[in-house]
Amino acid sequence: MAEQPVETGSRLPPRLEMHGVQKRFGGTVALDGVDFAVRAGEVQALVGENGAGKSTLMKVLSGAHAADRGRMFLDGTPYSPRNPLDARRAGVSMIYQELSLAPHLSAEENILLGMEPTRCGLLRRREMRRSAVEALRQLEHEEIPPYVPVGELPIGAQQLVEIARAIAVGCRVLVLDEPTSSLSQKDVQRLFALVRRLKKQQLAIVYISHFIEEVQEVADRFTVLRDGKTIGGGEMSDATADRIVRLMVGREIGDLYPRSKRVAGDVILEVDGLAGVSKPQAVSLSLRRGEVLGIAGLIGAGRTELLRALFGLDPIREGSVRLATHVGPCSPARRWAQGAGLVCEARQTEGLATSLSVADNMTLSRLDGLGPAGLIQPRKQNRAAQRWIDELAIRCSHPRQRVMDLSGGNQQKVAIARLLHHDVDLLLLDEPTRGIDVGSKAQIYQLIDKLATGDPSRGRPPRAVLMVSSYLPELLGVCDRIAVMHRGRLGPARPASQLTEHKLMLEATGQESAA
Repeated sequence: MAEQPVETGSRLPPRLEMHGVQKRFGGTVALDGVDFAVRAGEVQALVGENGAGKSTLMKVLSGAHAADRGRMFLDGTPYSPRNPLDARRAGVSMIYQELSLAPHLSAEENILLGMEPTRCGLLRRREMRRSAVEALRQLEHEEIPPYVPVGELPIGAQQLVEIARAIAVGCRVLVLDEPTSSLSQKDVQRLFALVRRLKKQQLAIVYISHFIEEVQEVADRFTVLRDGKTIGGGEMSDATADRIVRLMVGREIGDLYPRSKRVAGDVILEVDGLAGVSKPQAVSLSLRRGEVLGIAGLIGAGRTELLRALFGLDPIREGSVRLATHVGPCSPARRWAQGAGLVCEARQTEGLATSLSVADNMTLSRLDGLGPAGLIQPRKQNRAAQRWIDELAIRCSHPRQRVMDLSGGNQQKVAIARLLHHDVDLLLLDEPTRGIDVGSKAQIYQLIDKLATGDPSRGRPPRAVLMVSSYLPELLGVCDRIAVMHRGRLGPARPASQLTEHKLMLEATGQESAA
């Protein structure tokens, strides 16, 4: 007979319990006896660095993986889903960071996908509509049209459709995996309000995020995983951000935003009146060697379009671009040759070839010196890659390991390593820390600081960095100057020391113009 869960003190017993969960992939131990629990009407934050085991634990919970050992209980009853559909039917739903929607199907079709009401093999459309509308009503978002293809909806509305799908099938445990990584500040606050409403409806909510301030705002309790083990946790009201970070990384982070002495040199990038097809509009800026210039703004303001236009990925309608001694728009291949490199926001689809190896991703943009007559000698390629693996502390088994097998933070380091292998003078970084843990963020901040400072003793001149980020604390901590983009137009760049999150947000929302 299966052992029954134990009540904790005078409080209600957990809705979900996981005891001693273990999972191995070959010789890799992903989960090593993890304990986890969440009660009805509670938001439990699950935090840890990339590779700590959070995703694997939730995949076991949602039926995507079967645990090797351990026990799970749902409302006191033994629970062992055979697949994700089995988990959904039991009342466990997971909302992934990358939404699993069919963009060509309507909102109502997505909400009932896999659970469609039928009669004699025919869809009962009216019942589908009623169920979808009722799910959206429970979320207090009746404004979402159920008949519109979800691919035509804003990202915030798409996320609500995914949550409505969970509500429609009688969700008891809802897992939100990095739910704010692609949302605007306004949509983030709407999501938090929704989480609080679902909590009042007695859902048990697991909230996974790398943003410590987010989990402090929305969660009641927290659990920390590190190296596949449960390290600690407790009441969120009793925890400080420093304590949570120490539990996550197992060490002191120190100064999260290092700032060495930087000396601004010659102008390396000068943009005058740049306009794309729709965005950006009449953008002017200058960037010097040895400087980090940040671009703030809401999602959709035109920040990504600006970097793509500068790198040659998007057409330029008017205006001029001068990169060192090179003038005018050109192709990405020529930008590489001129000394500029881009790290895209969407690293999985645009920034990396995830099915290829670490060495391939680092060196594909510059193959000279890796073999004679255009040939590539694997030994030389591995040696070139190993240099950056060591310097950037990339955690991988060897240079031939596939990038898709690395954690998000290590994937981002591989993308940056490609720019360093190419020896670029200008780094265009679009959301360089999106979706990675605080330990990896600290390492990337240190790297940006080193690039801007340079190392004359090793023959490395200061680089110039143009950085887009939706995370205002990192812009204020890392950048020398910050400019705000609003509806395709870029305001003046001002010293970061003169700015605050409040001022930047007012400008980003158009409520205040830069002086």
